[in-house]
Amino acid sequence: MPLHLVKLSVGATSIKDLRGWIAERVKQAKAKGLPPRHIHVTRMSPKRVDELLDGGSIYWVIKGEIAAREKILGIEPFRDKDGIGRCRLVMEPKLIAVSPRPMRPFQGWRYLDPKSAPPDLGKAAASVAAMPEPLRRELRELGLL
Repeated sequence: MPLHLVKLSVGATSIKDLRGWIAERVKQAKAKGLPPRHIHVTRMSPKRVDELLDGGSIYWVIKGEIAAREKILGIEPFRDKDGIGRCRLVMEPKLIAVSPRPMRPFQGWRYLDPKSAPPDLGKAAASVAAMPEPLRRELRELGLL
């Protein structure tokens, strides 16, 4: 059974914002002749690699809500120029909107059990997914979504 990670998307204000940031990173990688993948460098390397690579995703927290996910393709531990251990989280550069769920701030990343992971919005909720994020948030806060 796959295991997931949850991580704060620092600086992103919406799924659209994060999607644009990912597209820019992929564009930069292609310009350097690298594969089109999204890479996030983190200080701590996950220990449960096999479970994460068995179909796991990174769920992104945006403005206090788990809002989207990306499939994990690889986990690459390395040492930086100062000899400090770091880890590249390699993801498929395709952001999938999920049913939003509140999440308090935290540092780094956390494991996310598949049973606790929010479902994808999918085609059934396409009209909700097409709404501007601030409107979706407000409707959720009012209990209308």
